[in-house]
Amino acid sequence: MEVKKYLKEIQKSFLSGVSFMMPVVVAGGIMLAVSLATGEKTPTGVTITNPFMQQINLLGKAAFAMMIPVLGGYIAYSIAGKPGLAPGMILGYVANNSVTINDVEVKSGFLGAMVLGVAAGYLVKWMKGWKVNKQIKTILPILIIPSVSVFVLGIFYIYVIANPISLFMGAITSIMGSLNGASAVLLAVFIGLFGEVDMGGPVTKSVSMFTLALMNEGIYEPNGMFRIAVAVPPIGIFLATRFFKNKFNEGDRNTAAAAGIMGCIGITEGAIPFVVSDIKHVLPSTMIGTAVGCIIGAIGKVKCYVPHGGFIVLPVVEHKIWFIVAIIVGSCVTGIILGLLRPKLEEAAK
Repeated sequence: MEVKKYLKEIQKSFLSGVSFMMPVVVAGGIMLAVSLATGEKTPTGVTITNPFMQQINLLGKAAFAMMIPVLGGYIAYSIAGKPGLAPGMILGYVANNSVTINDVEVKSGFLGAMVLGVAAGYLVKWMKGWKVNKQIKTILPILIIPSVSVFVLGIFYIYVIANPISLFMGAITSIMGSLNGASAVLLAVFIGLFGEVDMGGPVTKSVSMFTLALMNEGIYEPNGMFRIAVAVPPIGIFLATRFFKNKFNEGDRNTAAAAGIMGCIGITEGAIPFVVSDIKHVLPSTMIGTAVGCIIGAIGKVKCYVPHGGFIVLPVVEHKIWFIVAIIVGSCVTGIILGLLRPKLEEAAK
Protein backbone atom coordinates (compact mmCIF):
# COMPACT_ATOMS: atom_id res chain seq x y z
CA MET A 1 0.00 0.00 0.00
CA GLU A 2 2.89 2.35 0.85
CA VAL A 3 4.46 1.80 -2.59
CA LYS A 4 1.13 2.51 -4.31
CA LYS A 5 0.79 5.70 -2.32
CA TYR A 6 4.22 6.91 -3.45
CA LEU A 7 3.58 5.93 -7.08
CA LYS A 8 0.31 7.84 -7.04
CA GLU A 9 2.06 10.87 -5.55
CA ILE A 10 4.79 10.70 -8.22
CA GLN A 11 2.21 10.39 -11.00
CA LYS A 12 0.37 13.40 -9.58
CA SER A 13 3.64 15.36 -9.51
CA PHE A 14 4.27 14.55 -13.18
CA LEU A 15 0.81 15.81 -14.13
CA SER A 16 1.39 18.95 -12.07
CA GLY A 17 4.73 19.54 -13.81
CA VAL A 18 3.10 19.10 -17.22
CA SER A 19 0.27 21.53 -16.43
CA PHE A 20 2.78 24.28 -15.59
CA MET A 21 5.04 23.39 -18.53
CA MET A 22 2.33 23.39 -21.22
CA PRO A 23 1.94 27.19 -21.57
CA VAL A 24 5.73 27.48 -21.91
CA VAL A 25 5.79 24.83 -24.65
CA VAL A 26 2.89 26.38 -26.56
CA ALA A 27 4.20 29.97 -26.34
CA GLY A 28 7.71 28.95 -27.39
CA GLY A 29 6.52 26.58 -30.09
CA ILE A 30 4.28 29.16 -31.77
CA MET A 31 7.06 31.77 -31.79
CA LEU A 32 9.57 29.29 -33.21
CA ALA A 33 7.05 28.11 -35.81
CA VAL A 34 6.31 31.65 -37.00
CA SER A 35 9.98 32.66 -37.14
CA LEU A 36 11.24 29.47 -38.81
CA ALA A 37 8.47 29.61 -41.41
CA THR A 38 10.07 32.82 -42.74
CA GLY A 39 13.60 31.39 -42.80
CA GLU A 40 15.78 30.31 -45.69
CA LYS A 41 17.06 26.77 -46.14
CA THR A 42 20.89 26.64 -46.07
CA PRO A 43 23.45 23.82 -45.76
CA THR A 44 23.59 24.47 -42.00
CA GLY A 45 19.82 24.36 -41.47
CA VAL A 46 17.05 26.96 -41.55
CA THR A 47 18.49 30.49 -41.30
CA ILE A 48 16.27 33.42 -40.29
CA THR A 49 17.35 36.60 -42.07
CA ASN A 50 14.54 38.99 -41.11
CA PRO A 51 15.72 41.01 -38.05
CA PHE A 52 12.26 41.13 -36.46
CA MET A 53 11.76 37.39 -36.91
CA GLN A 54 15.18 36.82 -35.35
CA GLN A 55 13.88 38.47 -32.18
CA ILE A 56 10.72 36.33 -32.30
CA ASN A 57 12.95 33.26 -32.66
CA LEU A 58 14.98 34.42 -29.64
CA LEU A 59 11.80 34.57 -27.55
CA GLY A 60 10.83 31.08 -28.70
CA LYS A 61 14.26 29.70 -27.80
CA ALA A 62 14.03 31.38 -24.39
CA ALA A 63 10.72 29.63 -23.74
CA PHE A 64 12.16 26.26 -24.79
CA ALA A 65 15.21 26.81 -22.56
CA MET A 66 12.79 27.29 -19.62
CA MET A 67 10.56 24.32 -20.50
CA ILE A 68 12.51 21.50 -18.81
CA PRO A 69 13.53 23.53 -15.71
CA VAL A 70 9.84 24.44 -15.22
CA LEU A 71 8.94 20.74 -15.48
CA GLY A 72 11.55 19.72 -12.90
CA GLY A 73 10.67 22.63 -10.62
CA TYR A 74 6.95 21.99 -10.46
CA ILE A 75 7.38 18.23 -10.07
CA ALA A 76 9.41 18.98 -6.93
CA TYR A 77 6.90 21.68 -5.91
CA SER A 78 4.03 19.19 -6.13
CA ILE A 79 5.81 16.86 -3.69
CA ALA A 80 7.51 19.27 -1.28
CA GLY A 81 5.68 22.57 -1.69
CA LYS A 82 7.34 25.97 -2.16
CA PRO A 83 10.84 24.98 -0.87
CA GLY A 84 11.08 22.32 -3.61
CA LEU A 85 10.59 24.78 -6.49
CA ALA A 86 14.08 26.30 -6.71
CA PRO A 87 16.03 23.00 -6.36
CA GLY A 88 13.76 21.32 -8.92
CA MET A 89 14.21 24.15 -11.44
CA ILE A 90 18.00 24.31 -11.00
CA LEU A 91 18.39 20.54 -11.32
CA GLY A 92 16.01 20.54 -14.32
CA TYR A 93 18.30 23.11 -15.95
CA VAL A 94 21.32 20.88 -15.24
CA ALA A 95 19.53 17.88 -16.79
CA ASN A 96 18.69 19.90 -19.90
CA ASN A 97 22.24 21.14 -20.49
CA SER A 98 25.33 19.18 -21.45
CA VAL A 99 27.76 17.90 -18.83
CA THR A 100 31.09 16.63 -20.21
CA ILE A 101 31.94 13.14 -18.90
CA ASN A 102 34.74 11.01 -20.43
CA ASP A 103 34.93 13.52 -23.33
CA VAL A 104 31.23 12.87 -24.03
CA GLU A 105 28.63 15.62 -23.66
CA VAL A 106 25.82 14.15 -21.55
CA LYS A 107 22.34 15.68 -21.56
CA SER A 108 19.47 13.71 -20.02
CA GLY A 109 16.66 16.09 -21.09
CA PHE A 110 13.13 15.75 -19.78
CA LEU A 111 13.67 12.23 -18.42
CA GLY A 112 16.55 13.49 -16.26
CA ALA A 113 14.41 16.43 -15.12
CA MET A 114 11.61 14.05 -14.11
CA VAL A 115 13.98 11.90 -12.04
CA LEU A 116 15.76 14.86 -10.45
CA GLY A 117 12.47 16.65 -9.82
CA VAL A 118 11.12 13.65 -7.89
CA ALA A 119 14.43 13.23 -6.02
CA ALA A 120 14.51 16.93 -5.13
CA GLY A 121 10.89 16.81 -4.00
CA TYR A 122 11.41 13.94 -1.57
CA LEU A 123 14.79 15.21 -0.31
CA VAL A 124 13.31 18.64 0.41
CA LYS A 125 10.21 17.08 1.99
CA TRP A 126 12.48 15.11 4.34
CA MET A 127 14.60 18.17 5.14
CA LYS A 128 11.48 20.19 5.98
CA GLY A 129 10.82 17.74 8.81
CA TRP A 130 14.20 18.32 10.51
CA LYS A 131 13.95 19.19 14.19
CA VAL A 132 16.06 22.35 14.51
CA ASN A 133 16.09 25.37 16.80
CA LYS A 134 14.15 28.55 15.99
CA GLN A 135 17.14 30.45 14.56
CA ILE A 136 18.01 27.67 12.12
CA LYS A 137 14.34 27.13 11.24
CA THR A 138 14.05 30.68 9.83
CA ILE A 139 16.90 30.12 7.33
CA LEU A 140 16.08 26.46 6.60
CA PRO A 141 13.75 27.03 3.59
CA ILE A 142 15.65 29.93 2.01
CA LEU A 143 19.28 28.95 2.61
CA ILE A 144 19.91 25.43 3.87
CA ILE A 145 17.31 23.43 1.92
CA PRO A 146 18.04 24.87 -1.57
CA SER A 147 21.83 24.88 -1.09
CA VAL A 148 22.10 21.36 0.34
CA SER A 149 19.57 19.74 -2.03
CA VAL A 150 21.09 21.28 -5.17
CA PHE A 151 24.63 20.39 -4.05
CA VAL A 152 23.85 16.79 -3.06
CA LEU A 153 21.66 15.89 -6.05
CA GLY A 154 23.68 17.96 -8.54
CA ILE A 155 26.97 16.30 -7.60
CA PHE A 156 25.28 12.88 -7.53
CA TYR A 157 23.89 13.48 -11.03
CA ILE A 158 27.18 14.73 -12.50
CA TYR A 159 29.49 12.11 -10.98
CA VAL A 160 27.25 9.08 -10.59
CA ILE A 161 24.31 9.20 -13.01
CA ALA A 162 25.99 10.99 -15.94
CA ASN A 163 28.85 8.46 -16.21
CA PRO A 164 26.70 5.43 -17.17
CA ILE A 165 24.70 7.71 -19.48
CA SER A 166 27.95 8.61 -21.32
CA LEU A 167 28.78 4.90 -21.68
CA PHE A 168 25.26 4.25 -22.95
CA MET A 169 25.60 7.05 -25.52
CA GLY A 170 28.86 5.50 -26.72
CA ALA A 171 27.16 2.10 -27.06
CA ILE A 172 24.30 3.62 -29.09
CA THR A 173 26.77 5.25 -31.49
CA SER A 174 28.70 1.97 -31.80
CA ILE A 175 25.54 0.00 -32.63
CA MET A 176 24.51 2.51 -35.30
CA GLY A 177 28.02 2.43 -36.74
CA SER A 178 27.81 -1.36 -37.12
CA LEU A 179 24.36 -1.12 -38.75
CA ASN A 180 25.36 1.62 -41.21
CA GLY A 181 26.20 0.04 -44.55
CA ALA A 182 25.07 -3.42 -43.37
CA SER A 183 21.33 -2.84 -43.64
CA ALA A 184 19.55 0.43 -44.37
CA VAL A 185 16.24 -0.98 -43.09
CA LEU A 186 17.75 -2.19 -39.79
CA LEU A 187 19.39 1.20 -39.31
CA ALA A 188 16.03 2.84 -40.06
CA VAL A 189 14.31 0.67 -37.43
CA PHE A 190 16.97 1.59 -34.86
CA ILE A 191 16.80 5.33 -35.64
CA GLY A 192 13.01 5.17 -35.66
CA LEU A 193 12.71 3.35 -32.34
CA PHE A 194 15.36 5.31 -30.47
CA GLY A 195 15.95 8.56 -32.39
CA GLU A 196 13.24 10.46 -30.51
CA VAL A 197 12.60 8.14 -27.57
CA ASP A 198 13.77 10.76 -25.07
CA MET A 199 13.12 13.84 -27.25
CA GLY A 200 16.31 15.78 -26.70
CA GLY A 201 17.94 13.47 -24.16
CA PRO A 202 21.13 11.36 -24.45
CA VAL A 203 19.73 8.86 -26.98
CA THR A 204 18.44 11.59 -29.31
CA LYS A 205 21.76 13.43 -29.00
CA SER A 206 23.69 10.25 -29.86
CA VAL A 207 21.55 9.60 -32.95
CA SER A 208 21.80 13.24 -34.03
CA MET A 209 25.59 13.35 -33.64
CA PHE A 210 25.88 10.07 -35.58
CA THR A 211 23.83 11.37 -38.53
CA LEU A 212 25.73 14.69 -38.53
CA ALA A 213 29.06 12.83 -38.58
CA LEU A 214 27.90 10.84 -41.63
CA MET A 215 26.77 14.06 -43.32
CA ASN A 216 30.35 15.32 -43.06
CA GLU A 217 31.38 12.17 -44.98
CA GLY A 218 28.79 12.84 -47.69
CA ILE A 219 26.29 10.19 -46.48
CA TYR A 220 22.84 11.77 -46.14
CA GLU A 221 20.37 8.87 -45.92
CA PRO A 222 20.61 8.38 -42.10
CA ASN A 223 19.99 12.11 -41.63
CA GLY A 224 16.94 11.77 -43.89
CA MET A 225 15.58 9.03 -41.61
CA PHE A 226 16.27 11.04 -38.47
CA ARG A 227 14.58 14.18 -39.84
CA ILE A 228 11.48 12.08 -40.55
CA ALA A 229 11.59 10.79 -36.95
CA VAL A 230 11.75 14.35 -35.62
CA ALA A 231 8.38 15.24 -37.12
CA VAL A 232 6.33 12.10 -36.45
CA PRO A 233 5.65 12.16 -32.64
CA PRO A 234 3.98 15.59 -32.34
CA ILE A 235 2.02 15.22 -35.60
CA GLY A 236 0.94 11.70 -34.61
CA ILE A 237 -0.27 12.89 -31.20
CA PHE A 238 -2.19 15.71 -32.91
CA LEU A 239 -3.90 13.18 -35.20
CA ALA A 240 -4.76 10.96 -32.21
CA THR A 241 -6.56 13.86 -30.52
CA ARG A 242 -8.59 14.36 -33.72
CA PHE A 243 -9.30 10.70 -34.53
CA PHE A 244 -10.16 9.73 -30.93
CA LYS A 245 -11.79 12.80 -29.38
CA ASN A 246 -13.40 10.80 -26.57
CA LYS A 247 -9.95 9.93 -25.21
CA PHE A 248 -8.59 13.47 -24.86
CA ASN A 249 -9.92 16.52 -23.05
CA GLU A 250 -10.16 19.99 -24.57
CA GLY A 251 -6.84 21.06 -23.03
CA ASP A 252 -5.10 18.06 -24.62
CA ARG A 253 -6.59 18.86 -28.02
CA ASN A 254 -5.52 22.52 -27.84
CA THR A 255 -1.98 21.62 -26.81
CA ALA A 256 -1.83 18.92 -29.50
CA ALA A 257 -2.78 21.48 -32.17
CA ALA A 258 0.29 23.54 -31.23
CA ALA A 259 2.38 20.35 -31.11
CA GLY A 260 1.23 19.40 -34.62
CA ILE A 261 2.36 22.77 -35.98
CA MET A 262 5.72 22.30 -34.25
CA GLY A 263 6.09 18.84 -35.80
CA CYS A 264 5.54 20.24 -39.29
CA ILE A 265 8.56 22.52 -38.81
CA GLY A 266 10.73 19.88 -37.16
CA ILE A 267 10.25 20.62 -33.44
CA THR A 268 9.61 17.42 -31.47
CA GLU A 269 9.35 19.03 -28.05
CA GLY A 270 5.63 19.66 -28.44
CA ALA A 271 5.15 15.95 -27.71
CA ILE A 272 6.95 16.06 -24.33
CA PRO A 273 3.92 17.07 -22.19
CA PHE A 274 2.00 14.06 -23.51
CA VAL A 275 4.89 11.65 -22.90
CA VAL A 276 5.40 12.90 -19.35
CA SER A 277 1.72 12.66 -18.44
CA ASP A 278 1.01 9.30 -20.14
CA ILE A 279 4.34 7.62 -20.92
CA LYS A 280 3.04 4.02 -21.03
CA HIS A 281 0.64 4.78 -23.90
CA VAL A 282 2.35 7.63 -25.73
CA LEU A 283 5.94 6.37 -25.90
CA PRO A 284 5.23 2.96 -27.54
CA SER A 285 2.97 4.71 -30.06
CA THR A 286 5.57 7.32 -31.06
CA MET A 287 8.38 4.73 -31.21
CA ILE A 288 6.43 2.43 -33.55
CA GLY A 289 5.23 5.34 -35.69
CA THR A 290 8.72 6.81 -36.10
CA ALA A 291 10.12 3.35 -36.94
CA VAL A 292 7.51 2.93 -39.69
CA GLY A 293 8.26 6.41 -41.03
CA CYS A 294 12.02 5.78 -41.03
CA ILE A 295 11.62 2.43 -42.82
CA ILE A 296 9.62 4.16 -45.58
CA GLY A 297 12.34 6.82 -45.77
CA ALA A 298 15.02 4.11 -46.08
CA ILE A 299 13.09 2.30 -48.84
CA GLY A 300 12.68 5.59 -50.71
CA LYS A 301 16.37 6.48 -50.17
CA VAL A 302 15.42 9.86 -48.70
CA LYS A 303 18.32 12.27 -48.22
CA CYS A 304 18.19 15.44 -46.16
CA TYR A 305 21.02 17.91 -46.63
CA VAL A 306 20.42 20.06 -43.55
CA PRO A 307 20.38 19.27 -39.79
CA HIS A 308 16.68 20.06 -39.41
CA GLY A 309 13.43 18.20 -39.99
CA GLY A 310 9.74 18.47 -40.77
CA PHE A 311 8.05 19.68 -43.95
CA ILE A 312 9.86 23.01 -43.71
CA VAL A 313 13.07 21.45 -45.14
CA LEU A 314 11.38 19.98 -48.25
CA PRO A 315 13.38 22.24 -50.64
CA VAL A 316 16.62 20.57 -49.50
CA VAL A 317 15.32 16.98 -49.40
CA GLU A 318 15.99 14.41 -52.12
CA HIS A 319 13.04 12.12 -52.97
CA LYS A 320 10.49 14.56 -51.59
CA ILE A 321 7.41 12.37 -52.17
CA TRP A 322 8.91 9.55 -50.09
CA PHE A 323 9.77 12.07 -47.35
CA ILE A 324 6.20 13.39 -47.24
CA VAL A 325 4.67 9.89 -47.33
CA ALA A 326 7.04 8.69 -44.57
CA ILE A 327 6.02 11.50 -42.20
CA ILE A 328 2.29 11.17 -42.97
CA VAL A 329 2.18 7.36 -42.66
CA GLY A 330 4.39 7.33 -39.55
CA SER A 331 2.20 10.00 -37.94
CA CYS A 332 -1.00 8.12 -38.79
CA VAL A 333 0.44 4.91 -37.30
CA THR A 334 1.35 6.82 -34.12
CA GLY A 335 -2.10 8.40 -33.94
CA ILE A 336 -3.98 5.13 -34.47
CA ILE A 337 -1.90 3.12 -31.98
CA LEU A 338 -2.15 5.86 -29.35
CA GLY A 339 -5.90 6.09 -29.88
CA LEU A 340 -6.29 2.33 -29.48
CA LEU A 341 -4.04 2.08 -26.42
CA ARG A 342 -5.33 5.09 -24.50
CA PRO A 343 -8.44 4.54 -22.34
CA LYS A 344 -11.52 6.71 -22.68
CA LEU A 345 -11.65 9.75 -20.40
CA GLU A 346 -14.34 8.24 -18.15
CA GLU A 347 -12.35 4.98 -17.81
CA ALA A 348 -9.11 6.82 -17.04
CA ALA A 349 -10.85 8.80 -14.29
CA LYS A 350 -11.84 5.63 -12.38
